[in-house]
Amino acid sequence: MSTIVKGRRIGLNGDRAVAYAVKQADVDVISAYPITPQTIIVEALAEYVNNGELNAAFIPVESEHTALSAAVGASLAGARVFTATASQGLALMYEILWIAAGLRTTIVMALGNRAFSPNINIHCSHDDAYAARDTGWIQFFAENVQEAYDLTLQAFRISEDKRVLFPSIVNLDGFILTHSLEGLYVLDDKDVKDFLPPKDPVNPIDPESPKTYGPLDLYDWYIEHKRQQAEHFNNTLPIIEEVFNEYYELAGRKYTPVKTYGMEDAEVAIVVLGSSAGSVRYVAKRLRRRGRKVGVVSLTLFRPLPVEEIIEVLSSVKVVAVMDRSYSFGSPGAPLFLDINAALSNAKERPLLFNVIYGLGGRDLTPDHILAIYDRAEDIARSGEVKERQIWVGVRG
Repeated sequence: MSTIVKGRRIGLNGDRAVAYAVKQADVDVISAYPITPQTIIVEALAEYVNNGELNAAFIPVESEHTALSAAVGASLAGARVFTATASQGLALMYEILWIAAGLRTTIVMALGNRAFSPNINIHCSHDDAYAARDTGWIQFFAENVQEAYDLTLQAFRISEDKRVLFPSIVNLDGFILTHSLEGLYVLDDKDVKDFLPPKDPVNPIDPESPKTYGPLDLYDWYIEHKRQQAEHFNNTLPIIEEVFNEYYELAGRKYTPVKTYGMEDAEVAIVVLGSSAGSVRYVAKRLRRRGRKVGVVSLTLFRPLPVEEIIEVLSSVKVVAVMDRSYSFGSPGAPLFLDINAALSNAKERPLLFNVIYGLGGRDLTPDHILAIYDRAEDIARSGEVKERQIWVGVRG
């Protein structure tokens, strides 16, 4: 993101920044169930509706499963729809995540990233984001409160583009971003209105022209329909980049699917998602001042995965540490590691990779942890051998 900014500067935490963006998007329906750490989002939106600042239907449902079910119905009826959840709430929605994507709804969801139980933990892991990764939702990761606001606005613009028509998730790390107060720049309401598409739904539910949604689809056609969905989803990447460029013209803040630091001559690099990217970048800057050729790659866009850009920035590096704030039991690597490994699988030149498990349940990632990861990567570069494919950092004992 560039340092050139436009708009009015205010102070908000991440949850309220998302709610402010949703209000400016002039949504028609909010269907949500409160769950920490996203509760502030729906509380703020309820206040906006109650105070007459937002003309929307706020549906206080009895569970997250119903919240997303109601959102699907509202989207199919032609409404601009928002919901929010976290952790166990997304787990309860899981059945409907697939339905929302398969029916090509344009719901935007904020996901306050939180660890799955057991044991009960209300702090950050990326378990919920990873659980949704295969369902057909576009996924963005915010690094800070400004990005949470900006990406929410862009998610509405992208999802409702008639060339896209897929739901979107904006991930923001629980408590680290959801509850942290930061200064951010917000756009004028008129500029937001001009940026977002007109409310012109495609094939909405119409009693005068009945249609069938989600019918029985057996082996004679199901695979063809899934292939169509896959092709359309994969074709969204250039449209997402197009909207990022349009937003830059509007707001002066540049977004790209892949963000890099120091990669022009890096010999070792770290790949990371979410708020930890800022900490990794801070350490990398210190190391580069000492002459060490280290780099950082962070993904703004997690789904669809920007494979070609990943290949471009990583294929010339000797060693890559892929950091996952989650774990995949019984797998040779956690989800982001597997993605990066698969993306590089057919590259003519590819680095050695190892997986770093960190920050589960909100455990702090310190500069010393990051320094140790870079040290290990440089040791591997010198030896040419990965002795441990996966390491855990910040663990006592």
